[in-house]
Amino acid sequence: MTRRTEPPPLPVEAQDVARLLGEDIIFGRLAPGSRLVEDPLMARFGATRHGVRQALAELERIGIVVREKNKGASVRALAATEVRQIYEVRELLQRQAALRIPLPADAALVSALEALQRQFVAALRAGDHGTVHRINDEFHLTLFGGCGNPYLIGSIRHYMWLSLPVRAQRTAAAGHAEAAADEHLEMIRLLKGHDNAALAELCVAHLQLAKRDYLENADHQR
Repeated sequence: MTRRTEPPPLPVEAQDVARLLGEDIIFGRLAPGSRLVEDPLMARFGATRHGVRQALAELERIGIVVREKNKGASVRALAATEVRQIYEVRELLQRQAALRIPLPADAALVSALEALQRQFVAALRAGDHGTVHRINDEFHLTLFGGCGNPYLIGSIRHYMWLSLPVRAQRTAAAGHAEAAADEHLEMIRLLKGHDNAALAELCVAHLQLAKRDYLENADHQR
């Protein structure tokens, strides 16, 4: 069986549009359901129509934009049922990855996570929300990479993308980020021991705050 390959890299113009527009979406500057019209996006980013379309296709691929025939593109809105279903899968995947990491973990893995944790804390103190979000994702993908199963890691990455509307804004919020930093340190500590079950439980618990807040906000908006 051949491994699924990643799509080819985007041209620089499309990468820039996708990054900037993606940040607007995941940090709540564009509300779920907002239409994404090509001409205003071209004017805003100084981009070609082709570049904007490539960027929208990339954001659709990672799950934060939807494109419908005769309606165009819009920011993806997740219903409460979808959030629960996505997080059910995330919990299953991350639990299994954590259970499969050989403990005590390799020193190189621990060192890489400690370096990422220092970057996370520095970005948090600097108020650099984009970097907080990016390093948070890199930390978890590096952690779960320790399981050694590229298919499992790819699935974790995919569902991380699908959950972006739920978690990204909260990842960068001070209270959430500080709690996440503490839990990252505990994950690193557990990697140095022998208790995969405790590591798996923490990795699942780590998901709950953003999910709970999103669902509570959705209930209040009804």
